[in-house]
Amino acid sequence: MEKPALEILGQGRCDHLRWKGLFIEAEWDPTAPQSERIYWCQHTYNCLGPDGSIVDEYECNPSRKCYKAL
Repeated sequence: MEKPALEILGQGRCDHLRWKGLFIEAEWDPTAPQSERIYWCQHTYNCLGPDGSIVDEYECNPSRKCYKAL
């Protein structure tokens, strides 16, 4: 189950970051290529945040204006 991925991504992730594993039971695979992980922003409902930059577990960090801590 991927629910523990919240711990893998850490508490530094943005509250608006979403991915499929939050909604279905799936194993977290840290070896999976980045391209196989689908992320979206809760603000825009697509792969770009409100600032026009891509969203993922690394890019959605406190340096972005749209970032909201958990």
